[in-house]
Amino acid sequence: MKEETIISLDISKINDIEIKDTLKFVYEVLEERGYNPINQLVGYIMSGDLGYISSYKEARNRIAKIDRTLLLEELLKSYLK
Repeated sequence: MKEETIISLDISKINDIEIKDTLKFVYEVLEERGYNPINQLVGYIMSGDLGYISSYKEARNRIAKIDRTLLLEELLKSYLK
C-alpha cells in the first residue's frame, strides 16, 4: 500500500500581500469544498487549467488575476527562506 505524503502550504513567508491573501483564500475554499488544496493548486500552476480551482466564492476568478509565474516565484522564494 502506497503511503500518502501530507504537504502543508506555509504562506506566512510570502511577501506579496495580494498573492498571499489569494492563496490563503483559494486554499480555504478548496478545503471547504472537500478538495485536496495542494493537489488542486499544483495542478493549476503546472497546467494553467483553471478547472483545478473551484468557482465557489469566486476563487477561480481571484487566482486567475495573478500571473502563474509570479505565483510560482513567491512560493519558491518562501520555500527557500
